[in-house]
Amino acid sequence: MATWEGKSRGSVIGYRIFVWSIKNLGLNFAYFLLVFVSAYFVFASKKAFGSMFYYFHIRLKQNRVNSIISIFRNYYLMGQGLIDKTAVLSGLKDKFNFIHEGKENLMEMRDGGIIISGHIGNWEVGGKALDLFGKKINLVILDGEEQAIKNYISDILTDRNVHFIKIGNDFSHLFKIKQALENKEFVSFLGDRFLDGNQTVRIDFLGEPALFPLGPWQIASYFNVPVSYVFAVKESRKQYRFFATPLKIIPYVRNPMQRSELIMDSIKEYVSEFESITRKYPLQWYNYYNFWK
Repeated sequence: MATWEGKSRGSVIGYRIFVWSIKNLGLNFAYFLLVFVSAYFVFASKKAFGSMFYYFHIRLKQNRVNSIISIFRNYYLMGQGLIDKTAVLSGLKDKFNFIHEGKENLMEMRDGGIIISGHIGNWEVGGKALDLFGKKINLVILDGEEQAIKNYISDILTDRNVHFIKIGNDFSHLFKIKQALENKEFVSFLGDRFLDGNQTVRIDFLGEPALFPLGPWQIASYFNVPVSYVFAVKESRKQYRFFATPLKIIPYVRNPMQRSELIMDSIKEYVSEFESITRKYPLQWYNYYNFWK
């Protein structure tokens, strides 16, 4: 079975080049460099290419030529998102415009809570623009990105309210999540990704069953904290649109079957929201393995 290996591509040198370009030559020059990087990645991985071709050609029913063009545009937009995120987190937020839909929903989350997004668009950029009451935002990460890259990204962060919680085999991340929620902070999950061995449920997505993780919803239920599904997509070179759904609390009931039903209903709501945003902005879903197998 094809599974996501939890790895992200890139190197510290690559990050340094783009950060230097952003600060010294501007965003437009960094975007120009990205054209060549995107073209390289289209042909650099047959596995990722095959997965994205299946997504565009089979699931979204684009013809073969348009599917290949879409793959290049997808890589280019993903790169723009990384550049934009680096710019915003390093203090250059004023270079972008933000339109918010559902900001009032998150404004109700004054005692913290859980935010669930996905690998679509760039929600960290939109979330940073909200400046959520000055509260700490804890990003729960599943990837196996090299530690050197993480250290470098941490060095350029100007906003110390953004923190990372990495999922580990020793379950120490659960204690960090518990502490963050008890401190009335925000904890952010990506609901479209899981590591092998995690608990999952199978739900139809874009016309074919796919696996989604149970973890974020189980945690929300156990700690009885509000949940909002949020997405931020890029609408033009320097404009993002941010969506946040009304808050939902998943009651923690003692009956295991009833609790499972409540969690399942909430996951289905997320998948519905996620599918809707994916169909509207198909080029901005950054998924480079076979999601449906």
